[in-house]
Amino acid sequence: MNLKQTYLISPPLVDLQQPNKLANSELSVQFENTTLKHNKNPKYLGVTLDRTLSFKEHLSKTADELKTRNIILNLCGTSWGASNSTLRSSALGLVYSDAEYCAPVWLNSPHFHKIDAQTNNTMRMIAGVIKSTPTQWLPVLSLCTESLTRYWTTENCRSIQTSRMLTTTASDLENHPPRPH
Repeated sequence: MNLKQTYLISPPLVDLQQPNKLANSELSVQFENTTLKHNKNPKYLGVTLDRTLSFKEHLSKTADELKTRNIILNLCGTSWGASNSTLRSSALGLVYSDAEYCAPVWLNSPHFHKIDAQTNNTMRMIAGVIKSTPTQWLPVLSLCTESLTRYWTTENCRSIQTSRMLTTTASDLENHPPRPH
């Protein structure tokens, strides 16, 4: 019996998860006489992964991008003649679309406050309020319920998964064949 395994390799990079003992070692792989570069933090569907799945690098990069976009929005602020609705639409397109991408995946990360800080700055800009305004009032004052959508979406996903697990478990118990004596 001859089992042949085929691997599809992307020549420039190689990604591999290793146990804790070997976490800092680099893999040396050659493919068609080319040494492949080791990638410590691979990207999958635009999300940068790390070994512990804390998403620290991804959230830091995203927060930096949002900070740049907030500066652009600040320059387009209402004092320069942009209306509040234009500013809000621009914020939704520039900031929230990027900030909320894959939120259910990284919402439990200890680093998600970096994103919240930037979205709070965006809401302050839209509402025209000062920094000491309580953050729980920002979505109301800026008419941006998108900041709450992340939590609602995640809770919705969790409740769907929980109900599926409960339904599957209940049906498995009901339909389980009797134990032979």
